[in-house]
Amino acid sequence: MKIIDKKSHNVILMLNLSYTEENYLKSIYHLSKGGKLEVTTNAIADNLKTKAASVTDMMKKLASKNVVNYQKYKGVNVSEEGKKVALLVIRKHRLWEVFLVEKMKFNWDQVHEVAEQLEHIKSSLLIKRLDEFLGYPKYDPHGDPIPDENGEYKATPQIPINEINIGHEGIIVSVKDSSSPFLQYLDKIGAYIGAKIKVLDKVDFDGSNEIIIDNKRTISISKQVSENILISES
Repeated sequence: MKIIDKKSHNVILMLNLSYTEENYLKSIYHLSKGGKLEVTTNAIADNLKTKAASVTDMMKKLASKNVVNYQKYKGVNVSEEGKKVALLVIRKHRLWEVFLVEKMKFNWDQVHEVAEQLEHIKSSLLIKRLDEFLGYPKYDPHGDPIPDENGEYKATPQIPINEINIGHEGIIVSVKDSSSPFLQYLDKIGAYIGAKIKVLDKVDFDGSNEIIIDNKRTISISKQVSENILISES
């Protein structure tokens, strides 16, 4: 079912999806790189930490609601309607993360689980007012772009530190890993969204990188850390 917002003429989805169904759509959207790739049931099961048989049952249910395109043994992807739902959930999640960090003084490693709960609030007016209250932010505390109410966003070109040549520099714009242990590690070394990074040296043996942060602190970071910090080269 759909209704039209007479003021904005936007189509508002009224599919009455459960929290679990919304989580599945969000997972498929991310795994499919924004709807570009087919996703296996095993990949979804691994991502959501559930059984493949449960995923198959859910795919049939979501397909009946026209929010996924699913064929047995051929993978699954979000439909156009499903993509809109996924982007709306992502929008709410990232706006709530901004709110929690900027207004409620949470640390950036504390907000994900809380936002996971808040992202399922159905009130479109509340989300509209939240966006306005926050000053229409374009990125969440982890550097991920926030879709607008039409599901559109502009991503900043970004590249992991391990792909940067020696002597090159840039600004941290995002992180691939938003887990609490990783974000706490970044806090410990003084790395944050907006920090200036310059690659001083690379070690072929273990893939580690020597970097300087904000022209102040020189530190060696592992290959795994280098792969998970994304910068925009200057």
